[in-house]
Amino acid sequence: MVMGFTPEEVDIAVIGAGVGGYVAAIRAAQLGKNVVLIEKEKLGGHCLNYACIPSKTLIKIADLFYSAQHSENFGIHVDKISIDARKMLEWRLGASKKLEEGVRFLCNSYGIEVINATATFVGNNTLQLTNGTSISYKKAIIATGSEPTKLKGFEFNDRIIDYKKALMLDHIPKSMAIIGAGYVAVEIGTLYAKLGTKVSIIARSDVLSKFDRDAVAIIKKKMAALGINIITGATPQSLDDKGLLLSNGAVIDAEIIVVAIGLSPYTEGLGLENTKVQLDEKGFIKVDNMLRTTDENILAIGDVVGEPMLAHKAIRQGVIAAEVASGMNSSYDNVVVPAVIFSDPVIAIAGKIEENEEIKVKKFPLTALGRSIALNTTDGFVKIAYDENQIVKGIEIVSDEADSMISEAALAIEMGATLEDIADTIHPHPTYSEAVQEAAEAALGRPIHFFYGK
Repeated sequence: MVMGFTPEEVDIAVIGAGVGGYVAAIRAAQLGKNVVLIEKEKLGGHCLNYACIPSKTLIKIADLFYSAQHSENFGIHVDKISIDARKMLEWRLGASKKLEEGVRFLCNSYGIEVINATATFVGNNTLQLTNGTSISYKKAIIATGSEPTKLKGFEFNDRIIDYKKALMLDHIPKSMAIIGAGYVAVEIGTLYAKLGTKVSIIARSDVLSKFDRDAVAIIKKKMAALGINIITGATPQSLDDKGLLLSNGAVIDAEIIVVAIGLSPYTEGLGLENTKVQLDEKGFIKVDNMLRTTDENILAIGDVVGEPMLAHKAIRQGVIAAEVASGMNSSYDNVVVPAVIFSDPVIAIAGKIEENEEIKVKKFPLTALGRSIALNTTDGFVKIAYDENQIVKGIEIVSDEADSMISEAALAIEMGATLEDIADTIHPHPTYSEAVQEAAEAALGRPIHFFYGK
C-alpha cells in the first residue's frame, strides 16, 4: 500500500469478471451494495472470450460445414464447398466481443466500478491493485476461475498450444494431436475433424473415461466415422522433428499439438497467505455451503472452489455469494448441476444414472423416436434413473438438442418429480424431448413406442 494513500472503500470487491464474477457483482449491486469488479483481462473471462462461447460457436460452424457435405440422403448435393478460416475466426471473435460489451453495459447500468488490473490481498480487508491503487472492502468474492493444466515437457509455444489457442487459430491445420481425452478433447477433436483436419487423440485410459460407457460407445463410433484416431493406453513422451513419440512406441505426425489434460484453480498472485483463506490438497479454495472461506470477510465461487468446474455452476454460486455478502441467509444447496458435452451427438446429464440396489434405470432408444427417424439421428437414447418411490434421481440424454432438453431433467430432480410427473406431462410432437417422456413411461411399465418384451 502506498504510504499516506487512503484506500477506496467499497462494500463488496469481486476479483475476476468471468461469468461467476460479473453475475456476483450485478446481484450485489441489485441489493444496493457499492461494488467494484476487478479483472486483469476481458469482461466475461474465459467463458465468454476463450472457452464456452467460442467453442460452441465454432462447433456450430463446423456442424453446418459438415452437414452441407453429407446430406445426400435428404436430396441435398453441394459442389465445391469451402470454408474461410479467417472469416470463421472473425465471427467467433465478434460473438465474444458483443457479449463482453453486453457485460460492460450491465455493469455501467448498475453503477458497478470496473477496474482493469490484477488484485492481491494485503490483508483480510484490503486489496492492492497493479494500477497502483488499493481497495478497502467489507466483503470480497474471489472468482478467479481456472487455467489449462500444464504438462511437464510440453511447454506451450507456437506448435504446442492449450484449448484457448486451439479456438483462436486463423487456419485449418492439416493435422492435430490432442493430449487428453476429456470433454474438451472430444469437442475440439470433433470440431476440427469436421473441418477436414486429421485428428489424433491420445488417451491415458480411454475417451471420456468418467462417463457412461453406453453414451461413450456412440460418441466413439461417430468419431471413428470422422476419421479421428483414438489411441488408448498411451502417454506422450517427447516431441521432435519426426513427430510426437508415445509410450507405446507410436509416432504421431501433427502440425499442432493441443494439451487438454484438465483445469487447475487460478490462485497465483492472489496473496492468500495474507488472509485466513485455506486451500485443500488439490489447491482449491475451501468454502462452506454459503460459499464463505475460512476468512470471515472473503467468499469464493466457481472453478476456484472445485468440481464441477462448469460455467453455470459459477453463475449460480455468483448469485448466492453476492446475497450472502450482502447479509442474506442464502446457501448453495442445489441438488444437481447438469453437464453437457457438445460431442456428436450431444451428451447431457443431470443427476446420477448408476443402477444399484436402490436405483433402477430405464433406457429409451432414439431408434423408436419419430423425429430421430425423420432426421437420420437415431444414434442415441434417454436413460432415466429412479428410486423405489419412483422419484427421478438422474437423466442422461444422448441426442441432438440434448443441451436444451437437459434443463427439464434438472428441474425435475430439483423439484423431486416422479416418473409419473414426467410421463403425464404433454411433450410437443414431433420433438426430441418426447424421448424423456417415453423413458418415464417405459420405467412405469407402460411403454408406447418401444417394445421391451413381455
